[in-house]
Amino acid sequence: MRWVARRLGGDEGEGGSAIVEFVFIALVVFVPLVYLVAGLSAVQRGVFAATEAAREAGRALGTAPDPVVGQARAAAAARIAVEDQSVEATDVVLGYAPVGTGCDAAGSYRPALTPGEEFSVCVTVTVRIPLLPDFIDANTATGQFVVERDRYVDG
Repeated sequence: MRWVARRLGGDEGEGGSAIVEFVFIALVVFVPLVYLVAGLSAVQRGVFAATEAAREAGRALGTAPDPVVGQARAAAAARIAVEDQSVEATDVVLGYAPVGTGCDAAGSYRPALTPGEEFSVCVTVTVRIPLLPDFIDANTATGQFVVERDRYVDG
């Protein structure tokens, strides 16, 4: 087989170039690709955490007997849901907004848990991208869940 390569003019000065090309491709393509996948996974994990935390906090608050107990249950449920997605629970902001408004109005509303009341639970999670400094926390994910309190509850 070597005599064919010699006759065609190949196989001269090509020894060892495959390993150089592989190392070059690995450094230029694979390392950034792995970092990109890790960064996108962290962002997606934050989105899942925010959505699930809003849902669980809304369900805990919607079934509570009074607002004080409900808000304590909602905070605990949001913390557990965020930790379930391996996101730091210190980066969670829980707020409530009137129904029909977005999460921009969160914090301006306090649920009274009256029968038939509707409100939104908004959870904002700060997402940390791997290998970036902690002061870069502009990456946030917000989850929203609309709570419709049952009309036929005691209280």
